Amino acid sequence: MSISKKIAHSAGATKGRMKKVFGRVTRNRTLETEGRAGQAKGNLKQSGAKIKDAFKR
Repeated sequence: MSISKKIAHSAGATKGRMKKVFGRVTRNRTLETEGRAGQAKGNLKQSGAKIKDAFKR
C-alpha cells in the first residue's frame, strides 16, 4: 500500500475520532454518531490494507 493511502486512511480515522469527541463535548448525539461511523470506516480501511499487504508478501 502506498504511503499516501496510509495517510488518507489514518486521516479518515482521526477525523472521525475528532468528530466523535466534539459531539460528546457539545452533547450532540448526531455528530457523535457520525464521528463513530467515520472512525470505524477509517479503521476498517486500515485493517483491510494491512491484510492485503500481508498476502502480497
